[in-house]
Amino acid sequence: MAAPSSSNATRSIPPLREIPVSTLASAAPPVLRIKTDEDVELWKQTRGYQDYGLFLRRLAESVVGYELPYSDPNPDKGVSAIIELLETLDKWIDEIPPLPTPQRFGNLAFRTWGKRLETECDALLQALLPTPLHPCIPHIAPYFLTSFGSFTRMDYGTGHETSFALFLLCLALVRFLDPVPAVERQVVLCAFVRYVRLCWRLQDVYRLEPAGSHGVWGLDDYSFLTYVFGSAQLRDQTEIPVSAVLRPPLPLTNLYFMSIMRIHDVKFGPFHEHSSQLYSIATNVQYWAKVHSGLFKMYEAEVLGKRVVVQHIPLGGLLEWDLPQNPSASTAPPPFTSTPAPTMAATAAPWASSTTHAASSMPPPATFPGAPRMPPVSFTTGLPHLPHTLGGHGSGHRARPGGPIVPARAPLGPTASTAVRPGVFPSTTSIGGSSMAPSPPLPSSRQTETAHGPREGDEGDKARSPDSS
Repeated sequence: MAAPSSSNATRSIPPLREIPVSTLASAAPPVLRIKTDEDVELWKQTRGYQDYGLFLRRLAESVVGYELPYSDPNPDKGVSAIIELLETLDKWIDEIPPLPTPQRFGNLAFRTWGKRLETECDALLQALLPTPLHPCIPHIAPYFLTSFGSFTRMDYGTGHETSFALFLLCLALVRFLDPVPAVERQVVLCAFVRYVRLCWRLQDVYRLEPAGSHGVWGLDDYSFLTYVFGSAQLRDQTEIPVSAVLRPPLPLTNLYFMSIMRIHDVKFGPFHEHSSQLYSIATNVQYWAKVHSGLFKMYEAEVLGKRVVVQHIPLGGLLEWDLPQNPSASTAPPPFTSTPAPTMAATAAPWASSTTHAASSMPPPATFPGAPRMPPVSFTTGLPHLPHTLGGHGSGHRARPGGPIVPARAPLGPTASTAVRPGVFPSTTSIGGSSMAPSPPLPSSRQTETAHGPREGDEGDKARSPDSS
C-alpha cells in the first residue's frame, strides 16, 4: 500500500487552535465534573469537547494510506521526547516485577508502579516540556496520570486510552506538538503505537482487568482508538478487504490488524464468539471507509457518551468546561469558513440500533480567553452542527452537507439482560441496503476463556465495578 505524498483531506480540516500559556494563570486546573448523564450532554456542548473531536479527525486523516512500521525522515523533537518518556515508564516494569500473589486479576505490584508514577509525574513532565511551558503542567498532569489504568481497581479500559489522547491534545493546544499532518502522523504511528505497546505490557505483567468490559458484546476489552486509527490507515485502499481480518495471521502493518492479532494472543475459542462485534464488521461491511466512519460514531456513543467512562476524566483548564448561558436553547452555530474534509455518505453501522431517537442541535460553546473564536463542528463528520433527523436501519437517512446528520448513537447490541428476552433485537439488520445476520448467541464462559482465565459476563462486571472506565 503506497503512502500518499501529502494529505489534502487533512489540510481541508480546520486547524487546531492554540491556547497561549499566559491565559492559564487565571484558569483552574482540571477536576472531575461529570457526575450525571446530564453532565455528559453538557460536556458535549463545551469547547474542550469540540477541540477533542477536531484533534481526533486530524490525527485520523493524517495516517490515511500509511503503514507500520513508520519512520519519518525528519522526526519531530516533541514526538521523540514523548517516546523517550514512554520508554522510561516501560523500564519501570522491569524494576518493579509482579508479586507472587494468587490474584486472578490485578497484581499488587501495579500499585507500586502507579505510586512511582504519581510521585515522579511532575519531574517527568518538567523534563518533557521546555521551561516556558512548565506553567501547563498542572493542567496536563491529570490526564497523564490516568492514561495507564486505575491504580486502585487495577484495571485498564477505553477511558484510560482516552486520557492519553487528551494528554496529546493538551500538548498540541500549547504547541509542544505542532498540529500539522507530518507531526500528527508521527503522533499516531510512532508515539501512540509506543503507548499501546506499553499498555499491553502493563496488562500482561500486572494482569490488569478490563475496565467495565461488555464481554462478548463489546468491541474490545481494553481499547478503541486503535481501531479508529487503524481503519483510517486502510480507508482509501482497495487491495485489502475488510474480511481479511478473519484470516490470521495478519501483517502488523496497521493498528487495526495489530489489535486483531492482540486478541488472538490473549483469547481462545472461535473469533465470532469472543469478538462478535469485530466479526460482524468483517462479514457485513464492504468498505473500510464505512468501517472507519462507523467506528468514529461508535466511539462517540459508547465511550465519550457513557457516564461510567467519562466521569473519571478531569475537565477544565486547557479542556474548557465553558457551558452556554442557556443550555436548553437550540441554536445552530455558523457554518465553517473553510472547506470541510471530504466525506462519504454515511451508512448505518452494523452495530446501530433500530430505535428512533430525537435530538436537537447544540449551542456554540464559549471561546477561551485570548484565543480566536472558531465555530464548533460535528464530532464525527466535520460538518456544522445541524438539527439531527434520526432514524434506524432502513430509514433511508444519509449524512450530507447541509442535510440531516446520521446519529452518533450506536448501541453495542444485546447484553446479558436483553439476550434472554426474545424480540428485543430484530433478526436481521439492514446495512446499506444489505441484510446482516444476527450476532451469534451468548457463548458459555468456557467458550470465552482468555489467557487470564474465563472472563466475567457483562452484568457481572458491572455489578463488580459499576464506575469502571
